Amino acid sequence: MAWAAGAPGYDPAMAILLLNLRHVPEDEADEVRALLEAQGIEYYETQPGPFGISAGGIWLVHSEQEERARMRLHEYQQTRLQRVHVERETARREGRLPGTWSQLRDNPLQALAAVLGILLVLAVTLLPFLLLGE
Repeated sequence: MAWAAGAPGYDPAMAILLLNLRHVPEDEADEVRALLEAQGIEYYETQPGPFGISAGGIWLVHSEQEERARMRLHEYQQTRLQRVHVERETARREGRLPGTWSQLRDNPLQALAAVLGILLVLAVTLLPFLLLGE
């Protein structure tokens, strides 16, 4: 059951962060929500901040559910890890895994920006030494 801040029975002092949503794919977050609901673990969710400073998270409402929630989350993450490894290995064997050249071909502007950034950092780093040699 998802809770909203300010709902009856909601106590922010007792809330426990179960999952920080930074770099968590949406399908994984959906699966975690479904897992918690299937287990009857009450939670609520905070949204990411507008400037990317805070990532949002899934919080437990009741501290007595923490151990069970963490155990179920750990089991889920182990299962997901195995599944993702199998999918990646299958994609690699079938030649569907994108390599460096295909990524450069698909995103030439991003590649050009990275090369220009590297050259800029290199120039700024070496400039004092080049000027001292004169």
